[in-house]
Amino acid sequence: QVQLVESGGGLVQPGGSLRLSCAASGRTLFSYAMAWFRQAPGKEREFVATISWSGGSTSYADSVKGRFTISRDNAKNTVYLQMNSLKPEDTAVYYCNRGSSRSAGNYDYWGQGTQVTVSS
Repeated sequence: QVQLVESGGGLVQPGGSLRLSCAASGRTLFSYAMAWFRQAPGKEREFVATISWSGGSTSYADSVKGRFTISRDNAKNTVYLQMNSLKPEDTAVYYCNRGSSRSAGNYDYWGQGTQVTVSS
């Protein structure tokens, strides 16, 4: 069974940047699409971005389009989320998962996530 570990979160000022990482162990991610989700306090978990197994196709939520970039390094079994021009409303716990569905309910397993806080 694959285990996913998210990292790279932290406190950043509005307009700043962060790069999140999602490392997998136990099984390769090479042949799987990957997705990032986030959950803000008191809100449901929402889709952020997804990337195909090859990295050739990406898709984003409208709220992050043009500011966030999802990428992957299959040799390192790692997926990234580069977040630029961060806003306070981006504050959330960020999770990665294996798959391409935009619906959080379609995933059975979640890692611990990484906290991103955007505040001055």
